[in-house]
Amino acid sequence: MREPSPFWVVKCPDCSTEQTVFSRPATVVNCGVCGATLATPTGGRAKLRGELVRTLAA
Repeated sequence: MREPSPFWVVKCPDCSTEQTVFSRPATVVNCGVCGATLATPTGGRAKLRGELVRTLAA
């Protein structure tokens, strides 16, 4: 049985705000403060533009 995918805390490369994102997003994830792209979907785990700060268990 597959374990649920974790959530990630990602630091925005533009404004340094930390935001929680799903590790396998279906759409592009943007920063809630400045609108910069934090993660893009790849069909699997997201490609991060921001810095991965830590992983949260789902």
